[in-house]
Amino acid sequence: MRWNRLLSLQSCLVQQNTKLCRLTHFLFCCSEKPSPATRTMNSKKRAVLFCIVFLGLFSVVAVVYLDLDWDGTEVWIYKRKLQIAELKNEIDRWLTIRMSGSTASKSPHTTPGERYALLDYRNEYGNQEPKNVSLPQWFNPRARMDVDTLTPWSAPIIWDGTVERSILEDHYKRKNVTVGLTVFAIGKYLDKYLKNFLTSANIYFMPGHNVIFYIMVDNISGVPSIELDPLRRLKVIPVEKESRWQDISMMRMKTIGDLIESRIRHEVDFLFCMDVDQVFESYYGVETLDESVAQLQAWFYKASRRVFTYERNPESAAYIPYEEGDFYYHAAVFGGTPQRIYNLTRECYEGIRKDKEHNLEAIWHDESHLNKYYLRNRPSKVLSPEYCWDYNIGLSYEVKNIKLSWLPKAYEEVRNK
Repeated sequence: MRWNRLLSLQSCLVQQNTKLCRLTHFLFCCSEKPSPATRTMNSKKRAVLFCIVFLGLFSVVAVVYLDLDWDGTEVWIYKRKLQIAELKNEIDRWLTIRMSGSTASKSPHTTPGERYALLDYRNEYGNQEPKNVSLPQWFNPRARMDVDTLTPWSAPIIWDGTVERSILEDHYKRKNVTVGLTVFAIGKYLDKYLKNFLTSANIYFMPGHNVIFYIMVDNISGVPSIELDPLRRLKVIPVEKESRWQDISMMRMKTIGDLIESRIRHEVDFLFCMDVDQVFESYYGVETLDESVAQLQAWFYKASRRVFTYERNPESAAYIPYEEGDFYYHAAVFGGTPQRIYNLTRECYEGIRKDKEHNLEAIWHDESHLNKYYLRNRPSKVLSPEYCWDYNIGLSYEVKNIKLSWLPKAYEEVRNK
């Protein structure tokens, strides 16, 4: 009875021919009781619609699962972090180019090293990590699930097995890059270590690519005669010997910076700086090239930051509090583009100079200042301990292919006058 009254009211309203009435008419028509046949048809439609929705959801889940390459969400996270890192690097490079011509580069907050970005390089902005090769193309973090292969800021940590070397080899050969390598051989270090270092570097350091060895010595006549590969050149640079080995270690930062400014920046695309008391053992190649490259210290790569031997004196320019720090880096190896190495060496030297003015000396000399620099200017690539290993540590299941190793440290012999 109530239903019939409502229908009568609805019919009267429709006769008024208003928008509201037409809407009411539509709603009431949709609300009429369906017949048994109509209900059966609607049930079939709902069943078909449910199947379509289910298949759609199943397809989405299947695509996402396959995209994980059977390794689960951790692989998905790796891929996204790589994409974010690649986008961040592109933005940083774009900003660098834009800032080079602006007054922002003269900001009081910029360091002397950052202002050096305006120097005219042999290949301006060309001596950088490959622009045409994206990180996922050559770097596979999933290949080594037993170790950390990405830093918290998404820079790759290079371990054996994570790199598709052929892609990088093809890229850098097309670019015809030149890589520089600086090494200091002062005093007794010259006789004891330089020959082994150069002989092994000639074989394993950047094979197939142009290399310039910059050898800093205090006695040119003591440089060994070594037959180099046709793609290698040796340049001997005389330097003065400091009275203390600590001063030799610290003053190398100034020397390297001066050389970059005067000549190296015109001659190479990438530069590595290494200690001479090491020996190459296997391929040390283009997978190590990037804008800013830091080396994990073999003794601390699994340690917590509180045990890192940072400089803890708040009065020192190298001071790092206990609650800060990412990794402990080894000053025996660092690299990058000439611009980035110049920035590093100049900031480290400025820190050393300021400490000397206050009669201070950081606990590990230039290495303490290097760690402070990398804390403020995080590297774009980090090398695993395989690239600078100490056999005194013993065996490690994570270290599978040693590229460069420490030689026995005969400190009593080489550091005495």
